[in-house]
Amino acid sequence: MESEKQASNSLVIPGSILFAGLLIAGAIFYTKSGVAPSGGPGKQAGSDTTRQTGDPDKMKPVTADDHILGNPNAPVKLVEYSDLECPFCKQFQATLQQVVDEYGKSGKVALVYRQFPLAQLHPKAPNEAEASECAADLGGNEKFWAFIDGVFAVTPSNNGLDPAMLPTIAGQIGLNKAAFSACLSSGKYKAKVQAQYNDALAAGGTGTPYSVVVAANGKKSVISGAYPYPAVKAAIDTALAEK
Repeated sequence: MESEKQASNSLVIPGSILFAGLLIAGAIFYTKSGVAPSGGPGKQAGSDTTRQTGDPDKMKPVTADDHILGNPNAPVKLVEYSDLECPFCKQFQATLQQVVDEYGKSGKVALVYRQFPLAQLHPKAPNEAEASECAADLGGNEKFWAFIDGVFAVTPSNNGLDPAMLPTIAGQIGLNKAAFSACLSSGKYKAKVQAQYNDALAAGGTGTPYSVVVAANGKKSVISGAYPYPAVKAAIDTALAEK
């Protein structure tokens, strides 16, 4: 009986390792020199999805107008299209923090945040995206990232955040709550959020989080979903090795 159990385990363990490897490999595809997935859009593991597809090479280039965390001149940029009410985006924050710890502090990789609120799934997400832009308006890049962290820290996700919490979070990170609320109610950043949403679709986003790793030579790899750190690290190391 014991040997039968051991024999069963000997089959299960390698199979599990193989599945994990395939999962990580399937998380990434490369443009220009690699093979992209065939067929129509489908739900990626660890993502909230839309129904449109595009081409990562059509992504707008990273500029000084973007929200950049880290060295703006880093050889590799990781551009994340995100939804503040997406539970997978919230989960992915821990992975991105690992990226910052391993690559950001040395100036090798910079994170870029772009808005991709899926209103059909999370009707509150577009307003939260505009709120983050108001945080940047009032406090610059530092407050933008602090606001993003603040929202992810308290939202239960899936459209669960009370809108009354937005000015509270703004106050907690040192912004003027009255000025923040005035900015948000003005709709000042509605068009910007929509433009970034459109950019996400053009770049191939079918769900959130949708990330594009851009090497210094312009080659791009896509990570579609909240995949674990080894998958992200593999894409970054490949991008850093590009000449």
